[in-house]
Amino acid sequence: MRVAQTAPSLLLLIPAYNEEQRIGPVLAGYGDYFQRHYPGPFQLVVVLNGCVDDTLGVVRAAAAKHPFISALDFPAPIGKGGALIEGLKLAGRADLIGYVDADGATAPGAFHELVQHSGEADCVIGSRWLPGAVLHQAQTNRRQFASRVFHTIVQLLFWLNIRDTQCGAKVMRREVVEKVQADLCIADMAFDINLLYAVKRAGFRILELPTEWTDQMGSKVALGRTSLTMLLSIIRVRLIHSPLHPLLRWLRPVEAWIYSKLRAPVPLSHSETETREPTPKDRAPSNSRR
Repeated sequence: MRVAQTAPSLLLLIPAYNEEQRIGPVLAGYGDYFQRHYPGPFQLVVVLNGCVDDTLGVVRAAAAKHPFISALDFPAPIGKGGALIEGLKLAGRADLIGYVDADGATAPGAFHELVQHSGEADCVIGSRWLPGAVLHQAQTNRRQFASRVFHTIVQLLFWLNIRDTQCGAKVMRREVVEKVQADLCIADMAFDINLLYAVKRAGFRILELPTEWTDQMGSKVALGRTSLTMLLSIIRVRLIHSPLHPLLRWLRPVEAWIYSKLRAPVPLSHSETETREPTPKDRAPSNSRR
């Protein structure tokens, strides 16, 4: 007799850029944890963003042990946000879609806790800045200062009333992803602001919960350049939803030049955010653990 599912189907996305040295234990940890503790169908898709190391080989080795793990491989750099935009195009595969960082800062149990609260809101996000959050290794003072300055600017521009927009642990219902996909255009690390503002504008409820977090060594963030890129990107999101939106079309060449100088992925145009069928090179298998 077939046993009824006791949990919604879940798709977890992990964007990865040259994570050969770190992602193996992360995939093993998530694979083992969700195989033991999650009763519903589960898929984990690593979205490779211009990797030039053997990240793909590490993912394939993990998939040999856990067939519900697969990869989308984009040889050209598309940014963390670009990788998530592409990964979210797989939303039709599951009831819930979430993402975490490739460095393992969010433990499997901490992400699972967000999933367990998914019945309380349309989008559930982890927070390192709410009372009750557990930080095993905090960010450096410099990064904490930059984070709080950025938070203040985001609050002034968007009034999201979210304490930690940048925590890399979020989960949403499929309907949310499908509704906001066309509004996702930020390919760099300011993608989270783009996503959360789109979710808010669409009228969905966001629930922020304290989470467990371990700041990892080996960050690829160049603080000054990354901060400037993110500032430009959130200004772009603000302009998109203002009467000045038509100006962006004329500023596109200048915008592309600035992002190239910052060595950052250029925000996508509307036509580039439209859903596409993955090519055979980057097609992810539809295996899931049931």
